[in-house]
Amino acid sequence: MGGATVRDELSAPRGVRRPTYNADAFGRLAETIARFFGTARFLLIQSVIVVIWISYNVVTVRSGADFDPYPFILLNLMFSTQAAYAAPLILLAQNRQTDRDRLQAERDREVNARTVAAMDFLARETAALRIALESKVDREDLDQAMVRLQQTLEHIPDQLRRLNEGSVWEPSRGGGSGPGDKSPG
Repeated sequence: MGGATVRDELSAPRGVRRPTYNADAFGRLAETIARFFGTARFLLIQSVIVVIWISYNVVTVRSGADFDPYPFILLNLMFSTQAAYAAPLILLAQNRQTDRDRLQAERDREVNARTVAAMDFLARETAALRIALESKVDREDLDQAMVRLQQTLEHIPDQLRRLNEGSVWEPSRGGGSGPGDKSPG
């Protein structure tokens, strides 16, 4: 008297397997049919069939061999059946295309996000390089250093001459004691 089990369920017959189908294969078939319905070849074939159908039934009406006399009820039934099958197949194909477009849009967003991140990284690296280059020695700095060095070198012979004569050493820049300085003591 417990709860109903799967075997006791009366809504499903026992031992009968439900038919299965591959949804992806069916979707590919629907896309193929929908693509064919949208071609000029399909329109041409259908138009030729309709012209032959109508011509045959109009010409053979007097001999009694017509199988679909005017107003061509059987032809209208065939068009209705075709439309009844075509509409869901086209919708299925559109839904599959929408799913593919959604996935592609997500991939595009991911790629765009990575691209933006890479561009931000490159912008930061470029800014860091500019800052680093500002503190580097450039040609003007080297020229100024060379001028100072040349001025110092020009004063060395005078300083050596004074040193040899016994005078007090006087550096060209700054102070301090050096060789020959006489400090009171």
